[in-house]
Amino acid sequence: MPMIIRNTTRGTTLAECARSAVTIWSRTLGLMFQRFEGFDGMMLRPANAIHMCFMRMPIDVIFFDKRLTIVKMVPKLVPWRLFCGALGAAGVLELPVDAIARSQSQPGDQLEFLMSS
Repeated sequence: MPMIIRNTTRGTTLAECARSAVTIWSRTLGLMFQRFEGFDGMMLRPANAIHMCFMRMPIDVIFFDKRLTIVKMVPKLVPWRLFCGALGAAGVLELPVDAIARSQSQPGDQLEFLMSS
């Protein structure tokens, strides 16, 4: 089921139709071999690191903790970077490039995940 991802601290939206990856297989695959077509983000949970192997595009990455607080952001992460992680992270958002800038997100901001119809 798609979800809306909001930054409640800034009152901005990071994704309006995001997918979730909650199984080990879906988290391992993430956005490999895909493009943002028909969705505008992916939430991996639980996860504290990602790889960029077999990625076709750069992405914005946001790491968040158990309270859904942003702990680290990596704008414009390029394909084939082998590892990117954050201590204390409980999940990761993979977003189109410039989603971080558009939402004005910062470490310490609070996120909200809402199921969309």
